[in-house]
Amino acid sequence: QVQLVESGGGLVQAGGSLRLSCAASELTFSTYAMAWFRQALGKARASVAAISRNGVNTYYADSVKGRFIISRDNAENTVYLQMNSLKPEDTAVYYCAAGRASDSYYYTKEKEKYDHWGQGTQVTVSS
Repeated sequence: QVQLVESGGGLVQAGGSLRLSCAASELTFSTYAMAWFRQALGKARASVAAISRNGVNTYYADSVKGRFIISRDNAENTVYLQMNSLKPEDTAVYYCAAGRASDSYYYTKEKEKYDHWGQGTQVTVSS
């Protein structure tokens, strides 16, 4: 059974940094595009960042561009989200997702295209 396990969330002051990790198991990691989504209380789940199978192509939501960095280590079956200059509006549950991709350069921000999801990790940014 495919498992995606997020870690690294927590409470941080505005302006601080956190690094989220998502460890994947029971899937051929290098054949999946990966992404991070977030869901704030009372809001819909929204895309944050995505990365292609080979790590060459990335996508960032406008709200995090220049502050967050998505990366992956295919040897370790792990995707990361480095979050810098955090703001209170970044407070949310963060989920990683895996979507099968036939093209090494493919990535997408559409949550419907992702097959597997983690359980989420809470990020809280205090002002």
